[in-house]
Amino acid sequence: MLDFEITPSDTARLLNEAREGNRSDFLLLDVREHVEYQTARVEGSLLIPMGEIPSRLQDLDPEAHIVTMCHAGVRSMNVAVWLRDQGFERVQSMRGGIDAWSRTVDSAVPRY
Repeated sequence: MLDFEITPSDTARLLNEAREGNRSDFLLLDVREHVEYQTARVEGSLLIPMGEIPSRLQDLDPEAHIVTMCHAGVRSMNVAVWLRDQGFERVQSMRGGIDAWSRTVDSAVPRY
């Protein structure tokens, strides 16, 4: 089983592989609220706010490698744990959230 957390740099590598077509089984799942997503986002991520996850479970592939992301890593960890409890075995939370992404991967992503 995968570790519960993944670094922003490892997430960036997986996202780039997915963009290049080398991975069709990867999803960066942003669980922040709509206003947060409008403020700062990672291109290629899918927004499903944390509160909507249970009602949109059918939108997620249980076989995919899913990395959840929020602002600092707390909500995304809660969602990752919940998804694993629902049978999604390949879910991880991005450590430090979009704030860490902005600091370590892409400084063009605004910090808030």
